[in-house]
Amino acid sequence: MTTQKLIPEAKEGLARFKEEVANELGVPFTDYNGDLTSKECGSVGGEMVKRMVADYESKIK
Repeated sequence: MTTQKLIPEAKEGLARFKEEVANELGVPFTDYNGDLTSKECGSVGGEMVKRMVADYESKIK
């Protein structure tokens, strides 16, 4: 099974978004994140999804 990115150009933007959210939450993201807890990583991912959903909902109203 191969994974194909729908919008390859989005990778850089999502990386910046992840760094922004991590900084706001105080999670020290680096090139290597093996020392982070699942809770720290999950909080960043969860906050990213929360913001993306809120942004989408604001656009469809």
